[in-house]
Amino acid sequence: MKLSVSILSSVDKKKDINLLNNSGISYFHIDVMDGKFVSHTSLSSSEVIELSKISQKKFDVHLMVEDPLSYIENIKNLINIEYITIHLEIDKDIKNILSKIRKYGFKSGLSIKPNTKVESVIPYLDDIDLILLMSVEPGLGGQTFIEDTTIRLQKLKEIINGKNIALEVDGGINSKTIDKISIADIAVVGSFITTSDNPLEQINKLRV
Repeated sequence: MKLSVSILSSVDKKKDINLLNNSGISYFHIDVMDGKFVSHTSLSSSEVIELSKISQKKFDVHLMVEDPLSYIENIKNLINIEYITIHLEIDKDIKNILSKIRKYGFKSGLSIKPNTKVESVIPYLDDIDLILLMSVEPGLGGQTFIEDTTIRLQKLKEIINGKNIALEVDGGINSKTIDKISIADIAVVGSFITTSDNPLEQINKLRV
């Protein structure tokens, strides 16, 4: 399982990126919020561009925004982004946005909230490279892992049926809950690492 570290709860995002550049993580999970799709705001496109200049890891960008296309246009020239993920629940032409993400050379991801049926992803299976399953309500770090995520993850595994689609889980993941998502390809871990006095030691505790 790969590890994607969310810097949402980081007090000093540049400091944490510089520190974790030397760790065994695979990605930095970049949470972007517009204050509309979720109540909070975080990371403008210009801030993401600045952070990308110091990162030695690929970015895994999670757009919790109502209008992803305008945001994607602003970051389309960044070379160290691997995934750009949008939410299925937005009232937009999902397939068109996923197509644009791939057109710009990134891998396309689709995220679903805890109360969205996992079967909702079926129409988009040929358009995506990743499914991001939220194990908390999106928009706020430090929440508790929702237990039925394990069942939902297993259903998603059956739905993709061997297709080359990565399964990622985000929310409330720590050393006690990571085993509950062992079939996932990528675990997003945030406050467990970034609010610790010793982030590198916390990574070791995850055994990923």
